Amino acid sequence: MRKTVGFLFAILLLACLPAYAPAAAKHTAKPSADDSEESRPSSIRGVPVIYRDPYLGMIAIDGATGKVLAENNADATVYPASVTKLMTLFVVEDRLKQGTIHLNDNVEVNAEMSHTGGTRVFLKEHEVFTVEELIYALMMQSANDCALALAVHVAGSQPAFVELMNQKAQALGLAHTRFYSCHGLPPTPPRKPADVDVSSARDLAVLGRALVESHPEILQYTSCIKRTFRPGPHQIDMLNHNHRLMTSCPGVDGLKTGYFDAAGYSSVVTAQRNGRRVFVVVAGSGKKTKDLGKARDKASAEALSRAFAALPPLPPPPPPPVVSNAVPTNLAVIATPLDPTTFTPEPVKKESSNLRTLALVLGVVVLGALGVAAYFAWHRRQNDGMVMDDDLNRPRRGPLPPLQK
Repeated sequence: MRKTVGFLFAILLLACLPAYAPAAAKHTAKPSADDSEESRPSSIRGVPVIYRDPYLGMIAIDGATGKVLAENNADATVYPASVTKLMTLFVVEDRLKQGTIHLNDNVEVNAEMSHTGGTRVFLKEHEVFTVEELIYALMMQSANDCALALAVHVAGSQPAFVELMNQKAQALGLAHTRFYSCHGLPPTPPRKPADVDVSSARDLAVLGRALVESHPEILQYTSCIKRTFRPGPHQIDMLNHNHRLMTSCPGVDGLKTGYFDAAGYSSVVTAQRNGRRVFVVVAGSGKKTKDLGKARDKASAEALSRAFAALPPLPPPPPPPVVSNAVPTNLAVIATPLDPTTFTPEPVKKESSNLRTLALVLGVVVLGALGVAAYFAWHRRQNDGMVMDDDLNRPRRGPLPPLQK
């Protein structure tokens, strides 16, 4: 009996299964609204997640005046991530200008530098590189180990160097900026989760403009697309992290990109067209899935176009000067009155030739002698033939001598 009931139940179940399957498929094809999007974590290793789609903050400014050309939530707190390295470079360039360090200085790698995480060029302990090589790796490869190597070379330790970074931020008036590292990595022990580098799109734009204005030579590092680090068997072929914009947007020659999980993608971009420069910052850009910064780069390209379109027109060039001393085609001489306020006559050149002076003196002496001789000859001629007239009691000229045949 039990076998018969079980057999009938199995047949009934199999008969109902085809009708249930489409219903189940139909049910799974329409997920609930809560399941339609991938949930985003609120924090990563204690650091709150702040990125947004397409970005958290954006600003574009005129490189010549600093005037804001476009902005959106530009004062929101963002994590600059590797954009922090712009301030690292600023401090290094200040010391280069002061002469306390030099581009050809040798920097020896220690154990702490060789164990730095994130993006790096894998510095090995006791390797030696010049300051200039480290700067190229810092700006192109965004090498965190090179950032630490430069910081230690300049200030002796990372904490001392970070203090210099914050002093520079205060001098530039970056009110929403605070640095805890020289490279922008998220905090790991012994740093607390709250000790994360923070800034704003507006502050980062001011930082980028001040860096280029004070040290325009840094554009040779930020505009380099490809370069080899450590040539040899362990070489690294560096590709600028900003290469997409540099190869697709005219005039882009810097400056820096940044990313970590909680921060999203950020960048400070500068471009020059027709002799005019703008700076664009896109910060906290990200989606539910990593897009490798494509949304950030798209927003940056759009902001660049808007920024150049919003630049005020340049003043018209001054008229060319009028040429008043041009020779007419008919060779007629046109007298132009001189302006006494602007015309200064050339001084007369005095000739001081000894020969000319001697000739002049001799001429005067000779003429004087001839004059005196002529006077005496005339006076003598007047007295020739004069006789005393007794009646008149005065001299008179006697009779002329007879003509001789």
